[in-house]
Amino acid sequence: MTEEKIKVGVLGASGYTGADLVRLLVAHPRAEITLMTGERHAGKPMGDVFPHLAGYDLPALVTVDEANWDDCDVVICGLPHGTTQEIIAGLPERLKVVDMSADFRLRDAATYAEWYGHEHRAPELQKSAVYGLTEHYRDAIKDARVVACPGCYPTAALILLIPLVGTGLIQADDIVIDAKSGATGAGRSPKEATLFCEVAEGIHPYGVASHRHAPEIEQELSVAAGRDLLVNFTPHLMPMNRGELLTTYVRLADGKTADDLRKALVERYDDEPFVRVVPEGVAPATRHVRGSNHVLLGVYADRLPGRAILISTLDNLVKGSSGQAVQNMNLMFGLPETMGLEQAPLFP
Repeated sequence: MTEEKIKVGVLGASGYTGADLVRLLVAHPRAEITLMTGERHAGKPMGDVFPHLAGYDLPALVTVDEANWDDCDVVICGLPHGTTQEIIAGLPERLKVVDMSADFRLRDAATYAEWYGHEHRAPELQKSAVYGLTEHYRDAIKDARVVACPGCYPTAALILLIPLVGTGLIQADDIVIDAKSGATGAGRSPKEATLFCEVAEGIHPYGVASHRHAPEIEQELSVAAGRDLLVNFTPHLMPMNRGELLTTYVRLADGKTADDLRKALVERYDDEPFVRVVPEGVAPATRHVRGSNHVLLGVYADRLPGRAILISTLDNLVKGSSGQAVQNMNLMFGLPETMGLEQAPLFP
């Protein structure tokens, strides 16, 4: 007997994260895409917008105003921040929602307004949304109606740091995160800063001391520490399509060593299907996770006494966005967490 499929609506299917979500869902044995929106490409088949997705039995793109929610069980949103709140607030309450934007990640309404420049337009939903860092909020995600997937940088930072902050192995007031991401992290809408000639053959920092992922990282590390924390976080744009790598510098707690950090991470993630601590002396690399839902963590003793250097890497479009969304969808519908996400990284 054929098992009933989950009917999935994809909002923002014409963006990079939306397209990667579709790529994952067409191979998911229990998912069926029944709705896809794309404002600028409404009326077009998906194969016209993304030729690599031609040949699949997919609905044509429509505008959000034209969307029919009757044939959906869950909506996964890949819309820009600020546009998702009112749309989700207007959805039938029976629908489950996985949001890949920033609209529901911050728990505090005042913090959201400070960093995003306007009051939250669905404050009641914001209060009830569950933060979708799967490895740390698994139980709450299972029963949630709205799940807010973390940003790509926070996913890489928090998987690495929550176990260390929560156990007091590092001095939580001295964390420096040097982050690097591929250009897809900036979205698909045309922008001067992401033109080929602006990105190729170079690297540049952006959002210095002002990136909106900083309060998200601080929010979750503060929960782990039981007190308010600030982190030093600087992202950089790399001349590559996808991938993300964080080099994080920490001060050890008194009497602790880099080996203690490694042991804590190994113990915490030993049973996790997508998180792996690499062997000592091996440096995680973006090419080792490309196209997969995997996260690799590395630990090095610093030459500076009492300090350690930590590395985390993931694919910003998969574990940093669409893959984590599918992982959370699986939990929300009682499916194996790894379903549709078993593919190995693509190399070279």
